[in-house]
Amino acid sequence: MPLVMKNLYQSGFLILLFICKMTAIAQVPILNSYPSASAVVFFDFDGHTVTGTSWNVNGPIYCSSSGMSSIQITEMFNRVAEDYRPFNLNVTTDSTKFLAAPVTKRMRVIITISSAWYGSAGGVAFIGSFTWGDDTPCFVFSALLGYNVKNISEAISHECGHTLGLFHQSSYDANCVKISEYNYGQGSGETGWAPIMGVGYNKNFTIWHNGPNPYGCATVQNDFTVIADKIGVNAIRPDDHGNNFGTATKVNFRRNQFSETGFIEINSDFDFFKFTVHSPDHLNINATPFNIGNNNEASNLDLEISLFNNAGQLIKTYNPQNLLSAVIDTNIVTGTYYLKVKGTGNSNVSNYGSLGGYSLEANLSDLAMPVHQLKLEERLVNGKHELNGIIGFDEEILDRQIQISSDGINFKETINIPGATSTFNYTPASASASYYRLQVLVSNGKNYYSNIVALNVLTQVLWPHLVTTIITNDCPVNSPGDFTFSIYSLSGQFISLGHLNKGFTQIKTTNLTKGIYLINFSSPQGSYTERFLKQ
Repeated sequence: MPLVMKNLYQSGFLILLFICKMTAIAQVPILNSYPSASAVVFFDFDGHTVTGTSWNVNGPIYCSSSGMSSIQITEMFNRVAEDYRPFNLNVTTDSTKFLAAPVTKRMRVIITISSAWYGSAGGVAFIGSFTWGDDTPCFVFSALLGYNVKNISEAISHECGHTLGLFHQSSYDANCVKISEYNYGQGSGETGWAPIMGVGYNKNFTIWHNGPNPYGCATVQNDFTVIADKIGVNAIRPDDHGNNFGTATKVNFRRNQFSETGFIEINSDFDFFKFTVHSPDHLNINATPFNIGNNNEASNLDLEISLFNNAGQLIKTYNPQNLLSAVIDTNIVTGTYYLKVKGTGNSNVSNYGSLGGYSLEANLSDLAMPVHQLKLEERLVNGKHELNGIIGFDEEILDRQIQISSDGINFKETINIPGATSTFNYTPASASASYYRLQVLVSNGKNYYSNIVALNVLTQVLWPHLVTTIITNDCPVNSPGDFTFSIYSLSGQFISLGHLNKGFTQIKTTNLTKGIYLINFSSPQGSYTERFLKQ
């Protein structure tokens, strides 16, 4: 038989033994989750006398303070405020906000050690009392919950849910036989789930649910809709970010970073962001749901993020199954991109109640070349130029070719290298010097270039060679004799000049920032240029 509006509904969903007792009266911090909202839930931690309500059949009820510290109160506030984040509702510890709210849109939650007047329960509330207009409060008994911050927070959200019209979320078997008055959820760890109106003491991911209540497996309770109906007009917070490509929030990188916050108000809400990068870079975006500690503790939002190109084509979706947060960590080319943020489900529960606040932290860093080695070696054999390419990449090689230049600057002619071949012989059309470099296209869509070599059909010159083209400290060079070297930026700006003797030399590069540079070796016989990456 369904309960009538003023029936008592006890939340005795778990009574905990307590080990210690805290009796000091804490200074209650003033906290508000949404100060502009007209509907208010007030947490009363410092004691209260209840008179003139449906509770007072035996006279006044004298409630002592909660016995909780200000730090504990702040944590409880943050936990419960996140449960009610989607709604146009102010969760507060400020009594003036409560007293200023309409009497039919407010609830006082008394968190107290005083429970003897009622009995053994974690908390107690009247169903639907939020709108009664006579200041009937609900209660959470801190001592009976062992002064445990997590458990008291769960009880506060649960009892408030009752005042907003919710019954329990229950469990049934396949034959519609009720297993338990309370749904205890399932799973463990970060994504271990339970309904707020079930038992959430031992689960991290406790959220609103759409499931059967105690009055039959076919009597489905849509928590979100019931709460919204009690709050009334404009019960859901306004959307804070556009929900498609055309209305995406534009964000700009400053010093290669941007930060954004948002919240998912309903399970059909998508938040879109638009950003542009002006050079190939490495992109890292951390999407983190609101939390109060490690492993996204107290989060109500399981995040899924997706990256799209400027044409709206999906590049990749990021949604780790055992985490509530998500990370993009990838290389991108120059262009405009879109980021889509949404709440999702996991192996324990659907996305129905995956709602709440989140933050985005984005960083661009120098593009790490997916190359271990890319080098072109040369020799003169019987009047022919013989070139050998040394290629070592992490990514798949899509194309490779030798590019030819007459001046070492403008490369136009190309010779395709078929298959996996990296060696070929080439006979020049004239006896003049020719410059060569190796171009490689890999699966990330980028072209990479080797060092530049120079050959003449009449003479063969042995040139200095970089021991490695990826430099972290100094630049190691092996030289066959005396040479002059010059270092230039990729745009041709002169940086430094020096001399090499025969043998191994470490060229100082501590003054160089990260990037790609040219090093030119010269002698009376000509010059030769290589590239290196300074990390």
